Amino acid sequence: MHPQMEFLQTATRRQFLRRCQVGLGALALSSISVGNSSAAQTRVIDPLAPKLPHFEPKAKRIIYLHLEGSPPHLDLYDYKPELVKYNGQDCPEQFLKGKRFAFTSGTPKLLGTPRSFSQHGEGGVWLSDAVPNFHNVADELCVIRSMHTDQFNHAPAQLLLYTGSPRQGRPSLGAWVTYGLGSESENLPGFVVLISSGVQPSSGKNSWGSGFLPSVYQGVQCRSKGDPVLYVSNPEGMDRTMRRQTLDALRDLNEIQAAELGHPETLTRIAQYELAYRMQISAPEVMDITQESQATLEAYGAKPGEASFANNCLLARRLVEQGVRYVQLFDWGWDFHGTGPNEDIRDGLTKKCATMDKPVAALIQDLKQRGLLDETLIICGGEFGRTPFREGRTASGAILGRDHFPDCYSMWLAGGGIRGGMMHGESDELGFSIARDPVHVHDLQATILHLLGFNHERLTFRFQGRDYRLTDVHGKVVKEILA
Repeated sequence: MHPQMEFLQTATRRQFLRRCQVGLGALALSSISVGNSSAAQTRVIDPLAPKLPHFEPKAKRIIYLHLEGSPPHLDLYDYKPELVKYNGQDCPEQFLKGKRFAFTSGTPKLLGTPRSFSQHGEGGVWLSDAVPNFHNVADELCVIRSMHTDQFNHAPAQLLLYTGSPRQGRPSLGAWVTYGLGSESENLPGFVVLISSGVQPSSGKNSWGSGFLPSVYQGVQCRSKGDPVLYVSNPEGMDRTMRRQTLDALRDLNEIQAAELGHPETLTRIAQYELAYRMQISAPEVMDITQESQATLEAYGAKPGEASFANNCLLARRLVEQGVRYVQLFDWGWDFHGTGPNEDIRDGLTKKCATMDKPVAALIQDLKQRGLLDETLIICGGEFGRTPFREGRTASGAILGRDHFPDCYSMWLAGGGIRGGMMHGESDELGFSIARDPVHVHDLQATILHLLGFNHERLTFRFQGRDYRLTDVHGKVVKEILA
């Protein structure tokens, strides 16, 4: 049976009224050209046109810094003098009973941090010597020391963090944000992904996928070295005029299909082709950090022509300046098991943090100087924490490392609507469990959406007969950290 006939047989009056805008949109599709369509037509046909949230937002955009593998929070943000006191002793049985760990069994040895901690800023935020540049921006940071998750392996934990489910198939946080808010940029994607250290996240592209949302809302991966976006450049033998003619022909064919079948992915395809055409001019310009002053490059530690976390932090600022709604940075190399010198929480952590804390501190200061920090929410952390004891496989070696730990860990937020210079929540004296103000991953998601002006229970999408949301059936806003 023809798909349109099949649809008409099963459509209800409510479904017809909800979908009839597709027909109106198809009438306007022919007006898509290089920037000459009216604002009213653009709102009809462009799924990334700016939209209003449920209420007045504190933040208008997000930069999410994901430290892939999860940094050792007990050596960065959560100072435990008692753990240092009992360093090397057997872990008490009550902390292990009924627990599963990724690479540890038996009775491990407690591991107090070898790092030096001190308090910084007016709020007295505890930070270690591994992140010296964070000391200068302590009053902008809200360190949550009572995070917890349900997963202790990388891929499921990342999926839960970004999609609300440890299984594949759900839309990512960035996709939900662009679905709800659209984009402020006409010439760049609403959701951009940047990857450093040469490795994709464990959960793969699901971390920025659109799931069952229209695919126009998925993240677009850009590169700080080479072509900014793969396959956007014209192939050899095709100039811009020929590309325009090709897109016009494809648009005409897609319009016919949209009018016949009314499938939203057809409209998505048209919008994506047009965006890609505009990006041929805009993307190389915004991704060209040679336009920055030498002082700015030095502040970030950025080097034009290289692929690095520092370059990506600077690119994140340039992207949000141009109206990109959500910028996601992934940086590989934070899985500190202690299986090699680079995973030692002493010298290895010092070296890895040197690639991260300088550009991140510069990003915060740069956004603040430009008047963007108040409306830009920055989030930084991993998918879970690290154990208060030595990782089982490396327990007898000279290298110090920690295992995966979902029960209690730390991450921080800054900027758009967040109270800076504070620590929220607390772990027990040895860092095994939450002593005060627990914050689940779903609570973090609810709080992020709240800062963007959404009631997380109302930002939904109907799929397979029911309404889905990022927070599933959980989550509460952490009001104590809001400005």
